[in-house]
Amino acid sequence: MTNEKLRDMSFEATLEELDTLVHELENGNLTLDNALKKFEYGIYLAREGQNKLADVEQRVKILLQNNDENPRLIDFNSNTE
Repeated sequence: MTNEKLRDMSFEATLEELDTLVHELENGNLTLDNALKKFEYGIYLAREGQNKLADVEQRVKILLQNNDENPRLIDFNSNTE
């Protein structure tokens, strides 16, 4: 899967993919090279999930800091690339 497609995955899909990888690695039926590739992919997925959570946290902070009666979302620059 390309990096762009991974970034477009929902947080829930990212977690599901990560869970699948964990089960495959725990099963122990992988070659060392294949296990390492899946582990690297899992690390990438975990980081993408963390980035998605950080983005949501920032959006919530922006909404909570707005003192207007009509909350509005303000764009921010995400540090995910």
